[in-house]
Amino acid sequence: MNLLDSINGKEPKPPLADLLRPRKLEEVAGQDHLLSEDAPFRKAITEGVLGSFILWGPPGSGKTTLILLVSEYAKQNFVRFSAVTGGVKQVRAIVADASRLRRNGMKTLLFVDEIHRFNKAQQDAFLPHVENGTVTLAGATTENPSFEIIAPLLSRCTVYVLKRLEESHIESILKRTADHTVFSEMNPGGIQEGVLSRIAAAADGDGRRALNMLELLAGMASGKKITVELTEKAILSSPLCYDKSGEEHYNLISALHKSLRSGDVDASLYWLARMITSGENPLYIARRMIRFATEDIGLADPSALTVAMRATDSWRFLGSPEGDLALAEAACYLALAPKSNSVYTAWKKAVSSASQSGSLPAPLHLRNAPTKLMKRLDYGRDYQYAHSQPGGIVTHMNFPDGMKEEEYYVPSESGREAAVIRKLAEWKRLRENARKERGNP
Repeated sequence: MNLLDSINGKEPKPPLADLLRPRKLEEVAGQDHLLSEDAPFRKAITEGVLGSFILWGPPGSGKTTLILLVSEYAKQNFVRFSAVTGGVKQVRAIVADASRLRRNGMKTLLFVDEIHRFNKAQQDAFLPHVENGTVTLAGATTENPSFEIIAPLLSRCTVYVLKRLEESHIESILKRTADHTVFSEMNPGGIQEGVLSRIAAAADGDGRRALNMLELLAGMASGKKITVELTEKAILSSPLCYDKSGEEHYNLISALHKSLRSGDVDASLYWLARMITSGENPLYIARRMIRFATEDIGLADPSALTVAMRATDSWRFLGSPEGDLALAEAACYLALAPKSNSVYTAWKKAVSSASQSGSLPAPLHLRNAPTKLMKRLDYGRDYQYAHSQPGGIVTHMNFPDGMKEEEYYVPSESGREAAVIRKLAEWKRLRENARKERGNP
């Protein structure tokens, strides 16, 4: 609110993004997969058969705008509810009013903004009333509904996915706004060529963010022309779009991991930079690179784990931004290293085998015998001390009695594991020969 307006008792104007919100479906920029003439979503809107639905998409992609437009077509009692500030008590009041209106032949369209912030109790409170048609639910969320919405409620809604706006979409929104009389009054000095495209590029797919920036620039210009130079100054302090606890967090770390696995050093550096500059905790990234060294490189290059660990220690010692370079060095090393998931695969097989075999006891010959009683019970009997055996080869089995010898670790031909293949094959050959010569106890 403008302080002067508050003092003078004037009604403050709403933000530009709300003031010039599209009033028709044709005015909505982007989302052609939902709003083209033959799109099922548009047909359902215009024919009034949409039912309960959830719009899932990034910030500023048009979720609220579309739901407000749906309310115009639906011709129902429209109620807007915020999952941030509302509670179960308010839900009950809304449902009671909707039930009364329903008895009089009027349906209720309930718009739940940021529906992902509903806790389980609130979602449970809605469920029966959505199910019996007391309310038609229209939810908007930036988070994956599969993770945030309870399954029974989600199954009663159709989920429509909104895409991130392209620069061309955002620039068209900005041009329409700049030509509007409301903005002309706000900004009589005009706009220098190149400003709108620069805002569109910096908005990071967020239409609301672009309009807010344009409104900010109009205020900063104080009636003069909005210049590219002024725009650059405003953009400089604008952070990238990133949610350190939401789906984007997992999308970016997945992109980094898979770029490393693909051996794409440049893409790996890009995703690392995206996360660092967006405010991600560098130690989280370091932990994931340590995991990558064991999962995707393993014994193909055992030094990879050392490099990842040393990069983590370096960052702890230096902090940002100096320590970020250690993470970049590690990312380059991991991307360029030979790859093998043999240890990872072997470990999964071993865990599965251990879970299925139950609590099989260790064979007597592998048990220590520190007491006389244990010796009398044959603990340690027939154990072969490898250092005392010809060639260091033992012939007894090291798996539990009654369990066959399993093969979990199958080395790849990548990096140092190529030598491991030969070493492992030689060990198996020598043991088989020794068993034939000595007999297998």
